[in-house]
Amino acid sequence: MLDGNVLEKIRDGGFSFPLLTGEYQELSKLKGVPQNPDYHAEGDVFCHTQMVCGKLVKLPDWQKLGREEQELLFLAAAFHDIGKISCTKQQDGKWVSPKHTVRGEKEFRRMAYREGARYGLSFRQRETVAKLIRYHGLPVWFWTKKRPDFNLLEAAECVPLRLLFLLSFADVQGREADLAGGLSGQVELFADYAKELDVWEHPYAFSGAYTKFRYFQKESLWQGTDLYDGLEFDVTVMSGLPLSGKDTWIGKNGGNLPVVSLDDIRAEMGIPPAKGSGRVVQEALGRARDFLRKKEPFIWNATNTVQETRQKLVRLFAGYGARVHLVYLEVPYGELLARNRKRERHIPEPVLEDMIRKLEIPAPWEAYEVKWVTE
Repeated sequence: MLDGNVLEKIRDGGFSFPLLTGEYQELSKLKGVPQNPDYHAEGDVFCHTQMVCGKLVKLPDWQKLGREEQELLFLAAAFHDIGKISCTKQQDGKWVSPKHTVRGEKEFRRMAYREGARYGLSFRQRETVAKLIRYHGLPVWFWTKKRPDFNLLEAAECVPLRLLFLLSFADVQGREADLAGGLSGQVELFADYAKELDVWEHPYAFSGAYTKFRYFQKESLWQGTDLYDGLEFDVTVMSGLPLSGKDTWIGKNGGNLPVVSLDDIRAEMGIPPAKGSGRVVQEALGRARDFLRKKEPFIWNATNTVQETRQKLVRLFAGYGARVHLVYLEVPYGELLARNRKRERHIPEPVLEDMIRKLEIPAPWEAYEVKWVTE
């Protein structure tokens, strides 16, 4: 057994996938997961992953990276297909793994969060790896998208595209398939296009926060547009698992702003947890609209841990001329459980675990401003 966190184990183990598998048995579950031989004649997902890690460390551009970037990229390569474990199935006589990148992002986040001591990753490191997993197929298929430029700019907000390129290139090289050469060409085209859009090294430099916000809310907008910021007031939307400290943050940072709290409304209406959520949300939206019509700032306080839910709120509030700020809070898993056990009306742990499994961290493009407050 190697000492240290996962990045130290990767380095001390000489960037060896077999050694990493010995330390993190969850990778062994890749064994026996079948793949379409048209794209993966080499065998199962475990075999493919080992080949990808081997190809990655031989890439000259990977060897030029700093130590941490090498370690994070190797970790992403080792877990890049972890989502295939749960979503691989047969369809029309062929093995497919629909949305395995999205599933993989959430699964890696869940494991690294729940076992924080064993993985030992900071929030930034964890999310870098999670987003590399999420977007690792983009360099191959970006050209099939309706707006390839939009997809590249979105990904660049979340992860360095120069690292994403290396992961994807190793992915297409680490296999036995007649299509491998053509796929490598697509990945190289991705690199050229990212450089042309000036998002190879960093996110796109929009003319201002409002233009950036509008671009990601409306795909038809050209990224070089310079829009006038006519937003009239501010609304803060909280996000985070239960007991992550949202009320405390509001108490310290919210000033005297009114708060629309779903928990408070539920208590006022005498509705127990997990029941009557529709009535609670409708009452909360009614109160929010009262502030929105008057152009008065307020804070919306709820968990909002799913992106679709957040985006519905952001679009609603922005439609009234609000400048929407997203604030995400996170505490370590052990602290979260300890707070829950001390709570008089504690949340059933299976419910909490399900929320962790579905957790989607707010992306930088989701609102006018996004903050991440972590311990």
